[in-house]
Amino acid sequence: MNKTKDLLDAVSVYLDAIYYCDVEKLDAVFHETSSLFDADGGKIFTDPIASFRQDVGSRPSPAGSNQKRVEEIILIDWLSDISAVVRLRLQAHENIFVDHLSFVKDPQGWKIVSKIWHLEGTAEIIQNA
Repeated sequence: MNKTKDLLDAVSVYLDAIYYCDVEKLDAVFHETSSLFDADGGKIFTDPIASFRQDVGSRPSPAGSNQKRVEEIILIDWLSDISAVVRLRLQAHENIFVDHLSFVKDPQGWKIVSKIWHLEGTAEIIQNA
């Protein structure tokens, strides 16, 4: 199998999960013990996947407001054949985020074991025509 294609498929599941606020897709791509981190504002914020899952499931989705998908894979850093870090930029509503997703591959496929994100800024919401 093509390791890059398989990893990009997992990234696509993650992006779909955020765009559609789909917790089943989150469950499919995040390792059950993963955590998420942010240090904006000078204070470290930690969010276990269960809490993030609940938050995503309760918010309105960008898809629900017909927001145009704005996503960019900036970098894939291969640590080994079964571990990589993916840096990407995406828009969710008015927020522009840069995410660093740490992936490992287990027998079920690529899983996010940690996420560090940064709120890069805000943008005008672009609706699909």
